[in-house]
Amino acid sequence: MSEIRFPLPDVGEGLTEAEIVQWRVAPGDRISLDQVFVEIETAKSLVELPSAFEGTVSELLVEEGRTVDVGTPILVIQTDAASGMSSPDAAPAPAADAPVAAPAAPAEATPVPAPTGDEGGAVLVGHGSSGPTQSRRRRHPAPGGAHEHLAPPPAPPTPAPAAPAPARPAASAAATETPARPAERHDDGVPVIAKPPIRKLAKDLGVDLSRVAPTGPIGDITRDDVIREASQASVFRNIQTPELPADRETRIPVKGVRKAIAQTMVQSAYSAPHVSVFVDVDATRTMEYVKRLKASPDFAGVRVSPLLIMAKAMIWAARRNPTVNAQWTDEEIIVKHYVNLGVAAATPRGLIVPNVKEAQAMTMVELATALEQLTLTAREGKTQPAEMQGGTITITNIGVFGMDTGTPILNTGEVAIVALGTIRQKPWVVDGEVRPRYVTTIGGSFDHRVVDGDVASRFLADVASIIEEPALLLE
Repeated sequence: MSEIRFPLPDVGEGLTEAEIVQWRVAPGDRISLDQVFVEIETAKSLVELPSAFEGTVSELLVEEGRTVDVGTPILVIQTDAASGMSSPDAAPAPAADAPVAAPAAPAEATPVPAPTGDEGGAVLVGHGSSGPTQSRRRRHPAPGGAHEHLAPPPAPPTPAPAAPAPARPAASAAATETPARPAERHDDGVPVIAKPPIRKLAKDLGVDLSRVAPTGPIGDITRDDVIREASQASVFRNIQTPELPADRETRIPVKGVRKAIAQTMVQSAYSAPHVSVFVDVDATRTMEYVKRLKASPDFAGVRVSPLLIMAKAMIWAARRNPTVNAQWTDEEIIVKHYVNLGVAAATPRGLIVPNVKEAQAMTMVELATALEQLTLTAREGKTQPAEMQGGTITITNIGVFGMDTGTPILNTGEVAIVALGTIRQKPWVVDGEVRPRYVTTIGGSFDHRVVDGDVASRFLADVASIIEEPALLLE
């Protein structure tokens, strides 16, 4: 046997710390190569870490809820004599749709950065199977032609047999894909099965998962189940005599996404001089167009909303007014001739802004699919850091909250952001007559170092012209 102290790895994007959200193992558990053993939360996303070794967990060094720096030992594993990676050039691959994470380094060595590559199964916030996988991913060669690798620990002359793993409750293969904490059961004794994002949502809403009736295909608790339970609990609380909290104040630690949001907003507000403009728009033809798209066979199974038309309008208007799709660097203005369209998303973890890469090259169907995938991923807590990097211009849909308009703050590194307000029927003058029309307000904020008032006004007017007449997109 050999003892390995697993340090918190650098999962990329220059992050220096992370919070331990949920341990998937306990002392005494057997752990397999590539098995996800812990879920961490960085300032940008939830990440599952796979094990680079096989053996028995002897100690958890950091409790759940604590934030630690990269390189801090978090787990101790007693490895088997022949465990480790199959070859010097092989590295453990993440679970099927789990985020790519760095493997462990032995004996508190500096953690090795995660290999790059395509990440599968991303759905706007991904957790894959917690079981072991047989795939391997080769590392990129280190400078000088050598290969970085983690060598398996040397085998002792007479290895002692590994202690048998403690008994675990039996579970179906399907249930293994969404592991539950063994001690957590419903009132009827059935184990609670819920994915980590669902557990996080339940924690945020104050929902006891053991009291939630599951409706998932394998008896798992879904997001709708949690929200329904939270809604019912809220109604029940409202008919009871209200109770004041024991404490006069509630203190919420500033960490993770909330800390990142605060830093980004302050940096943007105090580094870029904002200027905002607004325009009311007759969106009746957009609503009619959305209705036709929903009925089209080409959009079968794809969610279509006014946000899709708004996204197309911004891409079209940015091509006509290129300096709104730019970046200020003090030394120069970098005008981007591609559009990585950011979409501000409110999630249980806070506000994030993932972006659709190369949106200007997408068809309407492709853009609709990308926006739907981006939104679902964010809401489930699966958005990866790379999906929030490289944005060029952003849209925020405050209309979903019933708001008419607002003055959005620029996403750091960008010079324009547009807010789409709620679309509702209002009196509107058409050909000298007052008629009921679907009306919305569009507001835009711009970095005045780059975008002058005339350019900002022309850009927003171009966006409005598409909302008023989507047929202009065919020109």
